[in-house]
Amino acid sequence: MYFNNIIEAIGNTPLVKLNKVADGIKGTVLAKVEYFNPGNSVKDRMAVKMVEDAEKAGLLKPGGTIVEGTSGNTGMGLALAAIAKGYSCIFVMSDKQSKEKQDILRAVGAQVVVCPVDVAPEDPRSYYSVAKRLSEETPNSFYPNQYDNLSNTVAHYEGTGPEIWKQTEGTITHLACGVGTGGTICGTAQYLKEQNPAVVTVGLDTYGSVFKKYKETGIFDEKEIYPYKTEGIGEDILPKNVNFDLIDSFIKVTDQDAAVMTRRLAKEEGLFVGWSCGSAVHGALEYAREHLKEEDVMVIILPDHGTRYLGKIYNDDWMREQGWL
Repeated sequence: MYFNNIIEAIGNTPLVKLNKVADGIKGTVLAKVEYFNPGNSVKDRMAVKMVEDAEKAGLLKPGGTIVEGTSGNTGMGLALAAIAKGYSCIFVMSDKQSKEKQDILRAVGAQVVVCPVDVAPEDPRSYYSVAKRLSEETPNSFYPNQYDNLSNTVAHYEGTGPEIWKQTEGTITHLACGVGTGGTICGTAQYLKEQNPAVVTVGLDTYGSVFKKYKETGIFDEKEIYPYKTEGIGEDILPKNVNFDLIDSFIKVTDQDAAVMTRRLAKEEGLFVGWSCGSAVHGALEYAREHLKEEDVMVIILPDHGTRYLGKIYNDDWMREQGWL
């Protein structure tokens, strides 16, 4: 058996039991390890779905260019789809994203444009605004807009959710996942809750993001928005893929707690994962200590791989500069 191209290898990632970091917690805690996707992240799933849906709708034509704002992982998934299908790519990133992410995208043939992070989303210099402008200026281009493109959610409803249900033989009681665009948690949660409405979903947010307060109060509070270091989690906007009805509660995790847990996962579990994976595990275990019972099964989605963060959280000097080591 062989795959006809690299994007056919996406999906069917393993569930791995967490042992040392989950010591003392009742129930079973499992990690859905998404770096087994060929682009080393969960975003491969929705990237290909957005491209294929755009092709069917006639929005992406032969020889076209994909223009997207990304924190890195969606760009990688889109780049793999572009290679397999014959498209070009322009990706717009904020300058807070790691150099490794920029270099990886260039390595697979993409053009990368870097924008300042400390500007409002509507500012013409923001990576949201620049991506939209470049898509308008580039002939025969497609702007996936992962935040509001509901193909993002559908990819996980069709793939991630059914995989978890099958892998746990329907015993899953809790789903925990970081929230950025919202597609991963909401698509997965929608499928799982259709199988068993009692499944509890826990969204992991970061300080500096609007999600938790919006869920609890219905208020979009701009005072909640301030710069944070963790990549790939939280937002200063409300993406259409975030369906708050499908997320039962939010827990916020600090940059430091996320970074420390990420390093623990590498050293204690052999899971060389990315920064937001530490956010997901730290927050999920905080919830689990209080709520999980012996018979419960929690699945935590770990979105990406540690290679994206070698210059930051896996760099002892950088960690010391932050005061975290």
